[in-house]
Amino acid sequence: MTDIYVPAQRVKVLDEADVCVIGGSCTGVFAAVAAARLGAKVILVERQNRFGGVATLGLVGMWHSLFDSQEKEQIIAGLTLEMLERMEKFGAVSEFRLPAPQGLRFNPEILTLELDGLLLAEKNIRLLLNTSFSSTVQDEDGALQAVLVENKSGRQAIKARVFIDASGDGLVCKSAGLPMRSVPNPQPPTACARFSGWSFPEGFSLIECLEKYRKQLPELPGSYHWGMQIPGSSLFMLAGTRVLNCDCDDALQSSEAEISARRQIRALLQMLKMELPGQDICLETLPSALGIREGKHIKSIFPLTGEDLLAGKRFPDAIANGTYPVDIHNDQDDSIAFKRLNGDEVVYKGGKAIRQTRWLPEGESLPYYQIPLRCLIPQNSKNLLCAGRMLDADRDAFGAVRVMVNLNQCGQAAGVAAVQALTEGNVQTIDFQETRKMLAQAGAIIL
Repeated sequence: MTDIYVPAQRVKVLDEADVCVIGGSCTGVFAAVAAARLGAKVILVERQNRFGGVATLGLVGMWHSLFDSQEKEQIIAGLTLEMLERMEKFGAVSEFRLPAPQGLRFNPEILTLELDGLLLAEKNIRLLLNTSFSSTVQDEDGALQAVLVENKSGRQAIKARVFIDASGDGLVCKSAGLPMRSVPNPQPPTACARFSGWSFPEGFSLIECLEKYRKQLPELPGSYHWGMQIPGSSLFMLAGTRVLNCDCDDALQSSEAEISARRQIRALLQMLKMELPGQDICLETLPSALGIREGKHIKSIFPLTGEDLLAGKRFPDAIANGTYPVDIHNDQDDSIAFKRLNGDEVVYKGGKAIRQTRWLPEGESLPYYQIPLRCLIPQNSKNLLCAGRMLDADRDAFGAVRVMVNLNQCGQAAGVAAVQALTEGNVQTIDFQETRKMLAQAGAIIL
């Protein structure tokens, strides 16, 4: 394969802002809103036609409980709570004002509408949908001057003083040449699907049915799955596919994974038609995007380790609290390992527990863990912050913090930190205590 040379191009500056956020997942939306509410002029860029990321495009309508693992204290609020209150008005969310150990269920379509409303209420935010990030423009000292984006209007530049990479894949960080690392066995991606008529005869086991048809239908997903009835809807969401041995940082592999996951859903539907011909189970919705669990990570000024996280270490720059367990999906088979905050450690394979032990002494538990702001600040970065699954965490720590309710908080914190960087001049010199103070004033719970 040979290279081609692209001629130099003069690019029109579309707009200038204080803060530019690349990526419109809930993480990116919350970053944009947090910055705008502090008076910053913000531009939010999203490559799809709606905001919300895996929560909307990926159909994953679940955030985890706002309370600690002992169900005694609320530890999460802020913009996450605000969105739950918005969805509550439409009967589109499960009970969230009390502990919810099985997680909070919501309707992704209502979340889509309410994210639009949240953003439209902020006059300081300019929105760009169906717009893809292309590359960065940097000065001789490495600071970002602009990002290049592309949409139906062509290639354009957006200038800003501070940038937030909420792309999930660390696209801005990669383009800026910041240090990143790959993991040898990244957690595999999943595609969800929504069904109508999702009901079964008494005694039916989906796991047993999958094993019965596995040789006949080799594209069937593994046995591990979970699902939920969608609040305010007759539809059921199932998360059961898993694409093994996939590097989602590779465009070809991620393209193949999208198709592979859909083929697994097709095989699942075919199996149900064969096994239960009288059941009116219908596929209603496929996701607009694969649910990617893990790609590359930034190298930050302070990596979060599983040792610190599971010890319940309190950080001077803590900006988020969480209770989701360490949850590591194997990329070679359908096994999954949990380290729960009650001290239990369990490995499942084929839908069955194959090993059970404890990582804490009997009778001990961890109420919650914290996420520090520093694991969102890339090394060598002057005016670029991160928010999302590319944060710097080792395998155990990432297995816990990667879920949406945790990354929502990281997004809100990144928006606040970006505004601080406007006056402090560099993301490396942000006053962490001031970040925590500003987050608390905005309704976040800072412990």
